[in-house]
Amino acid sequence: MADLKEARVPDLGGSSEVPVIELLVKVGDTVKKDQGLITLESDKATMEVPSPFAGIVREIKVKLGDELSEGALVAIIETADGATSGRDAEPAKPSRPEPAPPKPAPAEPAPAAKAAAAPAPAVAAPVAPSRPDAAPVVAHTHDATQLAGNALPYASPAVRLFARELGVDLTRTTGTARGGRITRDDVQNFVKAALAKPATAASGGGGLGLSLLPWPNVDFGKFGPVESKPLSRIKKISGANLARNWAMIPHVTQFDDADITELEAFRVQLNKENEKAGLKLTMLAFLMKAAVAALKKFPDFNASLDASGETLTLKNYFHIGFAADTPNGLVVPVIRDVDQKGVFALAKETSELAAKAREGKLGPADMQGGCFSISSLGGIGGTAFTPIINAPEVAILGVSKSAMKPVWNGSSFDARLMLPLSLSYDHRVIDGAAAARFTSYLAQLLADFRRAML
Repeated sequence: MADLKEARVPDLGGSSEVPVIELLVKVGDTVKKDQGLITLESDKATMEVPSPFAGIVREIKVKLGDELSEGALVAIIETADGATSGRDAEPAKPSRPEPAPPKPAPAEPAPAAKAAAAPAPAVAAPVAPSRPDAAPVVAHTHDATQLAGNALPYASPAVRLFARELGVDLTRTTGTARGGRITRDDVQNFVKAALAKPATAASGGGGLGLSLLPWPNVDFGKFGPVESKPLSRIKKISGANLARNWAMIPHVTQFDDADITELEAFRVQLNKENEKAGLKLTMLAFLMKAAVAALKKFPDFNASLDASGETLTLKNYFHIGFAADTPNGLVVPVIRDVDQKGVFALAKETSELAAKAREGKLGPADMQGGCFSISSLGGIGGTAFTPIINAPEVAILGVSKSAMKPVWNGSSFDARLMLPLSLSYDHRVIDGAAAARFTSYLAQLLADFRRAML
């Protein structure tokens, strides 16, 4: 004989007014004892309210967003004789067909969701139950219209916090746990999949979930005289690489100043001594040697992150790239085995590669294998800038024009030649403290170049 019984919220461990974030069943569903009916989420945990008996759901007394306490009525369940006696009891089946009961008012979408006039969310395949006696649970994907109706993505508070820290929209993430629950691994996999895709700005939004607007198409001719000039091949290639690197790598730039007063005097002296031999030193050669010493002390800067973002490759060689300005655009030739060469050899090689770059004679081998890059604008000007990392490297050093500045020596101000340093680094690999230590150590080496030989 059938009987209507009430399913209520059990003891919540002292919590009250806990919101409903998921309805796991609907009217007409057959449930088993201990099968989840709804999901509640407090500020500390997420829990399912189980059915205390087996049967058929005849009414659902709650809706998404309701705040429930212990003893609150959740659903009316029709049970059969003996259905409450054990876990494996079979629910009673009606002797004759019954019309499907109408959808209750609480299950209607919220007004904000109606106003959105968006199609209903797709239904994912049933997720395998974690208990042998639990019925399959349908996992729903969530969109912005559901959020407007207070239907939150199915995830624990800890996972929500983790997603916020990574900037992940949980409504775009598919949950793989029971009931479509989003786990920490789901969030990580979403980020990995996004990073593995090329950065594209698709029409109407797209490209790694950035929701970018289409590029503006403006007829500039209606505002005044114009002329069209195609980009050079180098700018097209480097521009695409720079756009990808800027979009894919979380850039942070650390700024510092290096006192190069003595080093510049030493460079000028060496150039005078070797003038007849035709040898000329640039500050770039000293920067390369100092960079190698810093890379040896901080090996994470001499590394590359794989496409999955899980494995860091540490390099035991020191190939330094330098940005070369050419009429057709920027190129980055690479000096190999910088640690094994003196400053005169480095100056000669950089000069030769820069000349080849201006003549357009650089080969692919001349621009491959770099561990670390230096972009020097000292000969042009500027005080600081944010260089874009040359992937798959994890850092790049920008150098601006040196200038005389008053520096306090403890008792008076001295005029010192200060060189601005701008270190951009991949924040997935390098944290701010390590970057500050790197630039500080680099400044020490440039202030007293004897330290580079230690």
